[in-house]
Amino acid sequence: MTRPMPSRRDTIADDLRRQITTGRFKAGERLPSEAQLATRYTVSTPTLRTALAQLQGEGLVEKIHGSGNFVRHHRHRITYLGGAATVSACTALSEPLRVTARATNLWSDDHLTGLLSVPPRSPLTELLFVAHEGEMPHSLARVYVPSDLVPPDLTRGPTSPQEMAVRLAELRPRLAEVQEKASARLPTQDEATALRISTSMPVLSLTRVATDSTGRVVEAALLLFPGDRADALFTTQVVTEERGVPR
Repeated sequence: MTRPMPSRRDTIADDLRRQITTGRFKAGERLPSEAQLATRYTVSTPTLRTALAQLQGEGLVEKIHGSGNFVRHHRHRITYLGGAATVSACTALSEPLRVTARATNLWSDDHLTGLLSVPPRSPLTELLFVAHEGEMPHSLARVYVPSDLVPPDLTRGPTSPQEMAVRLAELRPRLAEVQEKASARLPTQDEATALRISTSMPVLSLTRVATDSTGRVVEAALLLFPGDRADALFTTQVVTEERGVPR
């Protein structure tokens, strides 16, 4: 049985992949323009873009809007551990990543109203955590907390992630339940711009909702990790009951 001939897209992707892995194109280097590559490979621009999209999906190339296609740097891969307090988990990223934090007051929109089970236009505080690897954004988290559970001066100036975690712990009630939902999807344009990734790069999206013993939602978080730099690990402790043992 004869094997099918590789498509032009696959041939171009294979050649560019070889040049990247052998160091012909180095990490952080800008590739020739799409027009130049299309001319070099004697293909149309749409065909050339499908080859680049294949490399973008593999995490070898990133397309930065308005700047071109670049060979991606190797990104540090982290493991997200489910069940921990979100703010504490974000501060734990400080090694080896650098995390910045910002607090902003806002009113709940339709999505946040449903997520936190609060009345429309309830006062909330958004805690934005951005993890950086060098100068490049690595991942981000948006944590939403009812404003009465946030120290009033938290939004008045720069705060370190560690200080923010300590200050929030002073007012937050003891958690009784944490629900986490993990999804794989493509990023929105805004998310891709914030993380400097292609819109064709899959992301790991985590939604966490934490409630206290009264059933009140005290924290809702939206965490976003590009698929080439994060794993999620969830551990369940199983308790088995011995049967047939006389009491």
